[in-house]
Amino acid sequence: MEDIQILRKEIKDPKDIVILSHRNPDGDALGSSLAMKEFLSGKGHFVKCIFPSEYPENFEWMPGIKESLIYDLAAEEVIKTIERAQLILCLDFNALDRIDKMGEAVEQNKNAFKVLVDHHLDPEPFADFYYCDNKASSTCELIYRMLNDLGEQHAVRGNIADFLYTGIITDTGSFHHATNSALFRIVADLKDKGLDDSYLQNLIFNSQSEKQMRLLGHCLANRMNINEELGIGLIYLSKDDYKEFDIQRGDTEGIINYLLKVKIVKLAAFITQQPRIIKLSLRSKGEISVQALARDHFSGGGHFNASGGYAHSSLAHVIKKFWEVAPVYIK
Repeated sequence: MEDIQILRKEIKDPKDIVILSHRNPDGDALGSSLAMKEFLSGKGHFVKCIFPSEYPENFEWMPGIKESLIYDLAAEEVIKTIERAQLILCLDFNALDRIDKMGEAVEQNKNAFKVLVDHHLDPEPFADFYYCDNKASSTCELIYRMLNDLGEQHAVRGNIADFLYTGIITDTGSFHHATNSALFRIVADLKDKGLDDSYLQNLIFNSQSEKQMRLLGHCLANRMNINEELGIGLIYLSKDDYKEFDIQRGDTEGIINYLLKVKIVKLAAFITQQPRIIKLSLRSKGEISVQALARDHFSGGGHFNASGGYAHSSLAHVIKKFWEVAPVYIK
């Protein structure tokens, strides 16, 4: 970690600040961004959260989220906002290509002080200040720690506590992976400050539509394959599935976790046919590195037990390749 005094100096006086996170923002991206927006706005800064693409509907309850800018919907306004920013806060991604064309605008703004807060491996050298730890459960855990290091722990309550818990609970798969003793102490502190975790879990996890439930049924009944001998499970969705079920952003969230509910499955893949690429989500149990699998074969990465990747190929080819290479990573 770098000297926190550097960051404290940068946020001392009011500035135009943009907070950026990755495409297809998840609970951690949204939670960390909104937490920092609320904190910095309270310090008198003018703050705007920007995401490359729209967020899932099950996060619409988050206060202030509808004030965010979406590049896919307002590209010109987003670029102008980044260009005039005095401080750029990059959260939950480790490389500028994760934010698409917004990354070019970040690079071209030579006057802004750039901060990166992230828990993924190998952050690229584009920022002026780094608060990174790949052993952290989530970027929201890092935001909690950073605010404490700034001497601002009193700010972690109310909406900010709710935002941070949202990122932690979603990025750990409801505390199923990437946990540590310090993380549970953080959550205990949030509880002591009035966090209603039952209420939040209901908002996050119990807000699915009938369509989403029928899609899940289709995945389990018609698109799931399990190799019992190897302990590997796979679910896939084709472009025809996307059309039939009118699949929108967020509709497939969490489907991969159902594979891990099968006792014999140690490695799981969820492969989807996107308009331009084939996307993979990978999960594992125990000492099986899906991070290595994603890195070695699918231009991806992430965490030891939870990673993702992609391929410019056909759906059939990617599924075939997965079955060929995945057994090597089973221990």
